Amino acid sequence: MIRIAIVGTGGMAHAHANAFLNLKGCTLVAGVDIQEENLNNYCDKFEIRNRFTDVKELVKWGEFDAAVVATIDSAHVPCALPLVKAGKHVLCEKPIAPTAPEGKRLVTAAEKAGVINMINFSYRNNPVLHHAQQLVASGKLGRLMHLEAHYLQTWLTSPVWGVWQETPAWLWRLSTDHGSKGALGDIGVHIVDLTTYVANERVKSLSCKLKTFNKAPGNKIGEYNLDANDTALMQVELAGGGIGTINTTRWATGQTNSLKLALYGETGALKIDLDTSGEELEVCLGPDLKKAKFKTVKARKTPNMQQRFLKSIKTGVNDPSDFRRGWEVQRVLDACFKSDESKKSVTLRA
Repeated sequence: MIRIAIVGTGGMAHAHANAFLNLKGCTLVAGVDIQEENLNNYCDKFEIRNRFTDVKELVKWGEFDAAVVATIDSAHVPCALPLVKAGKHVLCEKPIAPTAPEGKRLVTAAEKAGVINMINFSYRNNPVLHHAQQLVASGKLGRLMHLEAHYLQTWLTSPVWGVWQETPAWLWRLSTDHGSKGALGDIGVHIVDLTTYVANERVKSLSCKLKTFNKAPGNKIGEYNLDANDTALMQVELAGGGIGTINTTRWATGQTNSLKLALYGETGALKIDLDTSGEELEVCLGPDLKKAKFKTVKARKTPNMQQRFLKSIKTGVNDPSDFRRGWEVQRVLDACFKSDESKKSVTLRA
């Protein structure tokens, strides 16, 4: 029985607890949060007995095998680092860290400790991504020439997820003082991972434009300076020479949570629309290429991230969604900030 501690008790911590409670072979044994009221409410809900307000207290207690780090972004490294150094397996929320150098510290520590380490790129729960990735890896699309990808949200224009002006859980995501890297760091990380994972290629170079819009008088609500980016527009070149765009925003009116990807190669193409389905994609392959015709194909079911985490612990074989992958994606995000600041294209070293 794998004993799991949950660090952080916000929305994603609830999603992780629900997922693990539906799996065999694991149990939730501890919760951690600096806010004691939130901690007690969370642990009461999920019947977790052991409660700590500091990760160091959790490590000192030690009666657990693995931990989920579901804190705000800026706390990922400070919380995960002592866990991996203590020999505990860790599933960490994205992004791995606010910057790539900070993330590299975590990569080095986890690899040195020999523990299972994963980043929760939660959209990999969709089987369609893995089916598409295998199609590209098999060479059926040929050399990739063009790509289009976006992740669009509307919560700054619609209360479908709650009234953001009154909710700290949303306000902190708009404030760099509270550790936010804006839409780029929060949801851009997903679309960058999704795109490069399916394409089987890294980003070679990019140019990026970031934009922060006025959202309140003085762009401030209470203690929150609303200065984090709301929109990110990327032009990217992949290692194989293909080019395209990756865009993300919280100002996409009418788009609750829209992720789409299209890859166009010399001998085939594919389109993913997670608004429509996480199990079906459109492909243009073989004889359909001459007709410029797409058809729908269904992907086989695949394990979710929590299942993969448990499997990795049991087998000792780390899932590919590891800390190093999180660091590689963060390098792309860092390059976006650098490009926006310098107003120049940035090349990423292999």
